[in-house]
Amino acid sequence: MTLGTLFWLFVAGFAVWYWWRAKAIKDFVLQAARQYCKTCDVLLLDDAVYLRGLWFKRDPHGKLRVWRRFLFDFTTTGEERYTGRIIMLGQSIVHSELDPHRF
Repeated sequence: MTLGTLFWLFVAGFAVWYWWRAKAIKDFVLQAARQYCKTCDVLLLDDAVYLRGLWFKRDPHGKLRVWRRFLFDFTTTGEERYTGRIIMLGQSIVHSELDPHRF
């Protein structure tokens, strides 16, 4: 094996690991969005969450963590679509909110 072959194997392995980890996080956030919508008595639309922000920020203890912002769509009446947000810092959800909506 050459050094070039090892490099490309490492890149491919890293890509697979990143995809697997990102999918697990997205599934976790989707479950949290379902629960949050149920708690707020709204309906989660499309059964999906979308990653819309990725950054590095420090947690309250000063450790550098990955900050992620996920968006999802919900409805209250079935006629209008609103947006909700879930913010993760590291492995935990730190904020969830819904746009102002009709009841």
